[in-house]
Amino acid sequence: MRYSESVTRRPHANLELIKRVLGNDFLELAIHRLTLAEKLDSEVCSVVVEATQSGNGQAPVMEGEGCGIADAIYTALLSRYGTEYQSLQSISFTSFRVNARLGSESSHAGLDAVAEVELVVQNSEGSLFTFTDASRSITSSTARAVIAAIEYFLNAERAFITLYRSLKDAQARNREDLVTRYTRELAEVVKSTSYAEVIENIKKDLP
Repeated sequence: MRYSESVTRRPHANLELIKRVLGNDFLELAIHRLTLAEKLDSEVCSVVVEATQSGNGQAPVMEGEGCGIADAIYTALLSRYGTEYQSLQSISFTSFRVNARLGSESSHAGLDAVAEVELVVQNSEGSLFTFTDASRSITSSTARAVIAAIEYFLNAERAFITLYRSLKDAQARNREDLVTRYTRELAEVVKSTSYAEVIENIKKDLP
């Protein structure tokens, strides 16, 4: 297989349900440009992230600093999306690995081998979610894995709130068939969320 383009994989759990609930409102994020500066003596990494998001075109330029590139990119994205989507502040990275796929290199030196970045994220309930990206650039794959995690959790939060509003509407219209459906789907989507005050308040209102 040739790796001229990256291959990003997200958790399968509830992803299709989340996409179906949000429809055209599913927010897709992509990093357009990443500027990186790292102080090798202190291991402090600074990034400037230019991202695009579906529906709104160019997102604001985001800056972040952290211990390593993954932490710095997460901090940058959190500065933009963390206030609106509070669940992003309660996820944590539990594992970050880079594996070289030997035999995939095209140059004689072999330094352009495909690298697969694996990022494991834990939500507030202790559930683990794995995001991977494979390409010839460790930096690019790291950035795409982090932004895939951010995209997944913010959309899970949005889908949970959307389902709750649909549930309340179905209850007001005495649509027991829809009440049953939305209640079931809420129970599934909540597994993909992390702690946020709005989510906890909704959970208290559910039967």
